[in-house]
Amino acid sequence: VSSQERMPQTPPFAAMFDSSGYNRNLYQSKEDNCAGLYYHDNNLLSGSLEALIQHLVPNVDYYPDRTYIFTFLLSSRLFMHPYELMAKVCHLCIEQQRLREPGLDKNWIQKIAPKILQLLTEWTETFPYDFRDERMMRNLKELAQRIASGDEMYRKNVQQLLQHLIRKLATVSQYEEVLAKINATSTDRLTVLKTKPQSIQRDIITVCNDPYALAQQLTHIELERLNYIGPEEFVQAFVQKDPLDNDKSCYGDQKKTRNLEVYVEWFNRLSYLVATEICMPVKKKHRARVIEYFIDVARECFNIGNFNSLMAIISGMNMTPVSRLKKTWAKVKTAKFYILEHQMDPSSNFYNYRTALRGAAQRSLTAHSNREKIVIPFFSLLIKDIYFLNEGCANRLPNGHVNFEKFWELAKQVSEFMTWKQVECPFERDRKILQFLLTVPVFSDDALYLASYESESPENHIEKDRWKTLR
Repeated sequence: VSSQERMPQTPPFAAMFDSSGYNRNLYQSKEDNCAGLYYHDNNLLSGSLEALIQHLVPNVDYYPDRTYIFTFLLSSRLFMHPYELMAKVCHLCIEQQRLREPGLDKNWIQKIAPKILQLLTEWTETFPYDFRDERMMRNLKELAQRIASGDEMYRKNVQQLLQHLIRKLATVSQYEEVLAKINATSTDRLTVLKTKPQSIQRDIITVCNDPYALAQQLTHIELERLNYIGPEEFVQAFVQKDPLDNDKSCYGDQKKTRNLEVYVEWFNRLSYLVATEICMPVKKKHRARVIEYFIDVARECFNIGNFNSLMAIISGMNMTPVSRLKKTWAKVKTAKFYILEHQMDPSSNFYNYRTALRGAAQRSLTAHSNREKIVIPFFSLLIKDIYFLNEGCANRLPNGHVNFEKFWELAKQVSEFMTWKQVECPFERDRKILQFLLTVPVFSDDALYLASYESESPENHIEKDRWKTLR
C-alpha cells in the first residue's frame, strides 16, 4: 500500500459541516468519552482545555473528527497562543506515541505516522499563518523529523508538507509587498492630483466603458483579497485577555488581522472612488452618465454574486456629496438603482440581502462552472455577525470548561467563508483596469463636498457655511 492510501483523506470544506451541526463519521472511536469532555446526543458541548487538547491528538486507533480539528484550531487561540498549543501537541505525540524511543519498531511507526502527518497537514493547510512564528516552525520540524527518522517512507511526505507550507508563506509575503507598492503609488498620485487641476485625471468610463467588464475586474480584486484572509483572523479580531490566563493577552505580541483589515480598506476605497467619479465631472449630464454607469456595474456585481462590491458602490452613491446632487439625479433613470437599494436594505437585519446571499450560496453548491460558484459576501456584515456571535456567549462555562457549543457555531460560519474564498476567478484579468481601480487617487470627504458644492451650489445655510469653511 502506498503511504498516500493509508493517509486519512480530507473531504472538501463544504461537506464538513452538515445541517445538524457537524458530521461525526470520520475516525471517531470509543475513546471519545474520555474524562473531561461533556457530550449530549453525541455532540461535544464542553470540556476542559486539557481534555480538548488530548482529543486533538491521534493515536493508533483514533483520529479526531475533521470538524473538531478545524473548530478547535480556530477557537483555541482565544485561550492560548498557537505556538503553545503546538508545543503541547508535539509533546503528547512524542510521549504517548513512544516516538522518543530509539529503534522504535517500524510497524508501530507505520500505524501512527500517517495520522500525525495528517493532523499536521490539516493544520498547515488551513492555518498556514500560524507558522509565520519561528517557535511554531521549530516544533513542526522537530516532530516531522522524528516521524521521518523512524521510517524512510515518510521522509518524502514530511518534505512535501514543509515545502508546501514554505511556498504558501512566501506567496503571502509577496502579496504584502504588492500591497505596499500599491499604497505608495496611490499616495504619490494623490499628491499629483492636489497640485494639478482635476482635468488631467482620466475618468473611469474612459478607462473602461463597459460596466460588465468593470464588474468582472472588481470581482478579481475581491476574490484575491478574500483568498488571503486566514480563517483565524475572524477570531483574532476579538481576542481579549483570557481570565484564566493571568492577564496575558494572546495576541498582544503581533498584529494578526492584517489581511482582514486590508479587505475592509478596499471596500472603503471603492466607495470613495465611486463618489469621486460622480462628483468630478463639471457637466451635469456627465455626472448623470457616471451614475447610470455605476448602477449597471452594481447590477452586474449582483448577478455575479459579488455582494461586497455591490454594497461599496451603493454606499458610495449614498454619500451626502453625491446624494445631494438633486439636479443630477433628476436626469438619471433611477428605477434600476432603487431595485438594487432595496436588495441591500438594512431593515430587518438585512433580510433581503441575506435571502439573496443564501440563494447565491445554494447556486454555488450545485455549480458546474467557476462562474456560478462565486459568492462574495458583504464583508463588514459577516464580521459583525461573527462579532455578535462571539459577544453573545461566554467562552467558558462557570465550571471553567470551554464552551464548545459556541465554537461549533463560530466554525460553521467561518467554514462557509472558507468555501467561498477558494473559488478561482473565471474572468480574464485586465491589467489596465485593475491598475486604475487600485491606484487612481480618490477624494477625501472635504474634497468631495467641495466638488459637490461647485457642481450644484449650496441650498441652505448649513451647506453655505460648510462651503465657506472648505474654501
